[in-house]
Formats: sequence, structure tokens, C-alpha cells
Amino acid sequence: MDLLKSSPPSLLDSAWQLVQTPYNVARGSVKAITSIPTAIPALSVFLLPTYASWSTSFNVLFFYITWSTLILAHPSPKVEFWGTFGTRLVFYLLPSLGFLLFDSAVPGVAVKIKEHGEVALPLSEEQGGRKCIWWKVALVSTGNVLLSAVLQTAVEYLFTDVLHIRSALKITSTLPMPWGIVKDLVRGLLLREILTHTLHRYALHSPSSPLTPLHATWYHSIPAPNAITAAYDHPLAYLVHSFLPTYLPALFFRFHLLTYQMYLALVSLEETFAYSGYNILPSGFILGGIARRQERHLMGGGVGNYSCWGLADLCMGTSVGSDVVGDVVEEGEKRGVGEKVRGKGKAMAGKKKK
Repeated sequence: MDLLKSSPPSLLDSAWQLVQTPYNVARGSVKAITSIPTAIPALSVFLLPTYASWSTSFNVLFFYITWSTLILAHPSPKVEFWGTFGTRLVFYLLPSLGFLLFDSAVPGVAVKIKEHGEVALPLSEEQGGRKCIWWKVALVSTGNVLLSAVLQTAVEYLFTDVLHIRSALKITSTLPMPWGIVKDLVRGLLLREILTHTLHRYALHSPSSPLTPLHATWYHSIPAPNAITAAYDHPLAYLVHSFLPTYLPALFFRFHLLTYQMYLALVSLEETFAYSGYNILPSGFILGGIARRQERHLMGGGVGNYSCWGLADLCMGTSVGSDVVGDVVEEGEKRGVGEKVRGKGKAMAGKKKK
């Protein structure tokens, strides 16, 4: 009978499990997010089963199995923490550190696509040359991202284990429906815009706020933006400027965890490209304007441009330079949208005459 008893795991096995579990949880969460573009159309099988194909049914099935396995195999707080940190790692930290490495390794190439030229390079004289502190900036930014994930998990423990109420976010194996995802993302991003403007303006740039000197001596000490600077600030200022405006909408509307990770991935990508300092961006109409407003705020001493997209600044009259409407018009002129539209109009008119 003793032969049938399982022996306790060795110290090496325990150490490997300690490393493997966070990796599996984070990998599963990121895999679920990256599967959403194919899974959302597939969810129509529940709405229009008559017209849904077998392929969409299998997409839903495999997506559901992936997500359910992740939720059922691990405690909810662990899934939320490693899923949140994994999302920030993949969609913000790794790309931002990659941009920083690229700017440092090949400055001759990077300077050609930097909006502010050599000033924005990590090893430029304005940044301190070879004695630059970019490694400290990267370390603080990584610490702030980790801190926000820890605080989010602490809120979850407070709700479930201390107050004994329902979880802050919906952590279930049930998948959110497409319309619910879109609705939560839209209202979450809009509320984030309002909260960012309000907290940034009155908590970090008000003379009476104790956080104003911290924000000025940390974040505003950077001469020009780089992607990693989106999370660089005094920890308290970072929580007010970035964490609270991002997390509170999810808490208020009680996002599904999967929706929250999608929302966090969008925010992370926005920060990565808007703060990158490059004049070549994936979506010039949106990210180009956001990037210019962030640059004006940072390099202009923190006067105006307090929100993320510029919508709240437009409504409150705190825009510096061109507002969000002006940025769209300017980007359209750069890309020759007006000429293309007029050209197509003339072509259509010519066809009608024929």
C-alpha cells in the first residue's frame, strides 16, 4: 500500500511550479485576448444559429474551452493579477522597452522618425548623454505597472475575502456577448477620458495639491517623450494619473474580466504609440493627434492638454495648440484626404456625364 502513496513534491518541483503557474495564467489570458477578433464574430452563433456555419461554432467552442479552463484551473485573484500584468507586459512594457532599445542601439536610424529629432533620443546630450538615467525610468515604469496590478488584486481580495461581497470584476467562465463588450469599452473609455482630465488637472497641476511638486519633478523632468515614460512618475502621482482613471470605469460598470483585459490592451497600445515620439504611427488620424497633445503637455511645462484623447480638453477649453478637431483636419491635409476626395468626386461626375 505504501507504494501507491504519492511522494511529496521536491523543492525543485515546487520551485518550478512557482514559476510555471504565473506564466501559464498570463499566457492563457493573453491568448484569450488575441483570440477575440475571431471569437466575437463567432459568438453570433448564439444570436443567429440558423445562419451560423460549423467553423464559427468551433471557434466559439475552442475559445470557450480556453477561457473556462483558465478560470476553473486557478483561483480568481491569481487569474486577475497575472492576466492584468500579462496584458500590460505584452501590450505596453515589452513594446516600450523595445522602442527604447531601438532608439539607443541605432540612433542614426531612430532620429529620422522621431518627431523632435535628436532631443528625443535616450542618449542625446539633452537626455544626459552616456550618463542618462533611462534605465531608472524603465525600472520605475515597470514598478508602477506592477504596483497597479497589485492594488487591483488587493481590491479584489477586499471585496471577496474581507467585505464578503461580489467580486469587483465579473470573473466567470461565461463569455460576454459582443454588444456587451462594445458597450462597456465605449463607456469605459469615455469615463476614463473625463477622469483623466479631472484628476490630472486638479490633483497634479493645481498649486494647492501636494502631488503637484512630485509630478513636476518626476514626469515633467523628461525633456521629450518616449514610450516607457507613459508609466514614469512618482508612484502616488502615477496611481492618480493613470491607474485610477483606467481602473475606476471597470469597477463602476463591473466589467467582465475578459472585457477588462481587452480594454487594458487598448489603453496599453494607446500609451505605447502615443508616447513613443515617432512621427510614423499605425493610425495617424487618432494616435497622431493624441501623440502631439501629449508632447505639448510634457514639453510645454504641463499647461493644458490634460486628457488622453483631447475630447475633455476641447469641452473644457484647456487645449494647447490645435484641438482634437484641428488635429484631424491637419492629419487629413498631410495625407491629402481632401485632394483624394475631390479626385474621386470628379471621376464620379465624369462617369455620370457619360
